[in-house]
Amino acid sequence: MTSRGRMLLISGPSGCGKSTICDRLREDPRVVYSVSATTRPPRPGEVDGKDYHFLSKEEFRRRIEAGDFIEHAEVHGNMYGTLRAPMETAIREGRIYLVEIDVQGALQLKALDVPGIYVFIAPPSLEELRHRLEGRGTESPEQLERRLAKAADELREKDKYDYVIVNDVLEEAVAKIRELAGLGKEPA
Repeated sequence: MTSRGRMLLISGPSGCGKSTICDRLREDPRVVYSVSATTRPPRPGEVDGKDYHFLSKEEFRRRIEAGDFIEHAEVHGNMYGTLRAPMETAIREGRIYLVEIDVQGALQLKALDVPGIYVFIAPPSLEELRHRLEGRGTESPEQLERRLAKAADELREKDKYDYVIVNDVLEEAVAKIRELAGLGKEPA
């Protein structure tokens, strides 16, 4: 285990490689991945407690009132939030609590002075980001332009983070983040 636990927060624009980086970090047994809570219904194949904690709107509101979230927000009519108890447990155990979150949520946590390592993942350029998003083939031209406009807005927030990592070469980006988190070399 690491000498002391801490939160490692990863965010950045859609298409910058956050999920891929987080998947690589999750291979380390010292890393505990934050499973968000949501009021949206599960998609096919999603598992409660693994992909999300699926809660009713009433249960979500009750848990807000009880102080169970370190942050929460409403997005497109659904509530999303990061639960406090799993983070506290992981940190107490000396582990890295990995939070993959949007820029809005990250800045909310930063404003609340939630201690941790705040890392912004940036694409090499907006043109490369466009190329990556087009390569997914999952968005209409209008959706693509909205994502790129949002990405440009999010990139303007990068200086509010502790670190900015440009995800040009995946292995290098992962290695830099592992070093920042105090994880050293990958376990065998």
